[in-house]
Amino acid sequence: MPRFSRGVAQSGSASALGAEGRTFESCRPDHFFIEFHPAKGAHKAPLLHLESPKMALLHLTDEEVQTWSREQKDRWWLDNVFRGDMAQLTLRSGLTGFLLGGVLSATGLYIGAKTGIAIGVGLTSVILAFALFRAMAASGLASDYTILENNATQSIATAAGYVATPLFSSLAAYMLVTGIIPPWWQLAVWIFVVALIGVLIAFPLKRRFINDDQAPFPEGRACGVVLDSLYTGDAGEGIFKAKLLGVVGGFTALYQACISDGWMKLVQFKILAMDRWAGMKEAWYLHERLDHYYYTWAAKAEGWIPSILGTDIRQLGLRVTLDAAMLGVGGLMGIAVAASCMLGAFVNFVVLAPLMIQAGDIAPRVAANGALIPLNRAEIVNQWSLWWGVTMMVVGAFVSLLAKPEIFKSAFKGKAKASQGGSDVLKDIELPLWISYVGVPVFSVLGSYLTHLFFDVPMWLALVSLPLIFVLTIICTNSMALTSWTPTGSLAKITQFTMGAIDRTNPGSNLLPAAMTSEIASNAANLLSDIKPGYMLGGKPRHQAIGHIIGNLAGVLACTPLFYLLFLAPDANGLRSVNTIVSDQFAMPAALQWKGVADIIAKGLKGLPTSALISMGFAAVAAVAFELLRIKTKGRFPISAVAVALGMVLPPESVLAMFVGALIFWFMARKHKSPTSKGHRVWVEGMEPVCAGLISGAALMGIGNAIINVLI
Repeated sequence: MPRFSRGVAQSGSASALGAEGRTFESCRPDHFFIEFHPAKGAHKAPLLHLESPKMALLHLTDEEVQTWSREQKDRWWLDNVFRGDMAQLTLRSGLTGFLLGGVLSATGLYIGAKTGIAIGVGLTSVILAFALFRAMAASGLASDYTILENNATQSIATAAGYVATPLFSSLAAYMLVTGIIPPWWQLAVWIFVVALIGVLIAFPLKRRFINDDQAPFPEGRACGVVLDSLYTGDAGEGIFKAKLLGVVGGFTALYQACISDGWMKLVQFKILAMDRWAGMKEAWYLHERLDHYYYTWAAKAEGWIPSILGTDIRQLGLRVTLDAAMLGVGGLMGIAVAASCMLGAFVNFVVLAPLMIQAGDIAPRVAANGALIPLNRAEIVNQWSLWWGVTMMVVGAFVSLLAKPEIFKSAFKGKAKASQGGSDVLKDIELPLWISYVGVPVFSVLGSYLTHLFFDVPMWLALVSLPLIFVLTIICTNSMALTSWTPTGSLAKITQFTMGAIDRTNPGSNLLPAAMTSEIASNAANLLSDIKPGYMLGGKPRHQAIGHIIGNLAGVLACTPLFYLLFLAPDANGLRSVNTIVSDQFAMPAALQWKGVADIIAKGLKGLPTSALISMGFAAVAAVAFELLRIKTKGRFPISAVAVALGMVLPPESVLAMFVGALIFWFMARKHKSPTSKGHRVWVEGMEPVCAGLISGAALMGIGNAIINVLI
């Protein structure tokens, strides 16, 4: 009789999930990124069966994983974990996931445009779905939600969050490089097809990485553990986190409304009609930039204006901003990554940029229409800083990747004979393999054709890039399985440089095939992390596959029109311009990285100032040194080359806000070390929902502000 071991149920706090205690994909800036389960046939359980005792999730021992065949493992799962016909992908869970996914994908687009970071939404969607179900149950609108319905909802919402990434990275870069703005529906169709290929690739890989290897997928496992804790034993902790997210999100939304001109115009002019009875000409609102009030006074009183080597610090982007979303991002990032970003911002904007302005290597330029473009942060980055920043980012990412040979070795390592062969005992509940075997080549060819049709990339060149999908997906999946990190940013450069070597004349020829291959690989790897909790909780894989497609559709429909609204709004004449994509509010660092590589491929290094070339050499050496020190010290060396580079392409005010957020959570964690204290419960165990509340409250109100400004 096989022996089944039990793991211990724990809260899904970030501190238990890996290096530096963060699993929200906050370390992906280079993208510019345990209850007893009833036996088979168990029936639907009531919503939040609070009286059931807390137990542990079943799992196999290491020895069983190594020695059992996949047939044995699948039969064990079917007999001991699978929940049979328990409700999973229902109309209510599908609709809730669709709506929640649209919201979370919009949030991801907003944060990605500001930071270049693709934040994972797995744990956030778990808590939000649970809170929604609780609220509907309490109001009498619905009842009897199951743990698998909750998982289906979060799975759909999580899948929706992944599809926004190309919009603030590769596709935005394509527009910046070419000056071409495709119709929104073309981007929507292309993104959906690429995401669908990721789904079709993910499920055959599930059988190896999840069914056979029983790979950990730390972030996915955390979601499974949290879900289990919500629906078994005392769900008080889950309810507390849901309330914490709601309270923080509500106060953040109120603050964001107070600093938004659109919301204040709506309240003061459209609702209160203060323009008619109070004679107001402009809406009053608080200023997010705290130094605004000083500079207003200084302009009137001829007060002191700080400068560095004769350059106004405002031109350098050195402002003080109370950005709630960035505080939340900093909390998820952790103090080490945030401090590295601060180092990069300081070196670039406080030291190097003033020196290069003084030397004339960074200077005001004349636009195509003859207008003078004054110096500002974006000009500093585009004219000079981008080059050493991209160099450090790419070199650092590659060194970090190559320093983990286990990712490559285990990714392509053959399995023992014991794990091969046997009958497919899960054929009736798994997604049939023929769907993937037929669908992947069909939709890959379709994706290549759309890349040619929409972006003028030669069809044959798009097809040539397709074999890289398999290699990149295996590497990304293995990395996600071990670390909850996907090195898509660095791996995308392999495709970008390869395609660029074939065709240097057309920027789309390197940008779009690289975008296609990297996004498919990233989507598949992230979806496998999302499939993990479904496997742990005994859900039907087919339902998850359908849920992921629903989520992809939700994300595309929400994010693509929003991208045009936020970053490509028409001017007074109804014309759109790529010049509005990058702004002080939205730095688009991921897009700038992709653009920088495309420019190097197309133009080479000639034409760059000598100082820029020298800085690239120093940046490459520094990146290698930083990453080697991190390897030698086993991660104790605090400086990350990728994070340093991220700090130089982001607005310094955003970097400062992220650092302050990270510092607050770091300090509060040190202050409240006792697990029994209320402070520990809020600042340590509740770190994820607090940060999620800051991000979602600010992002949703920021998006709403943009919509209001368009409408009124």
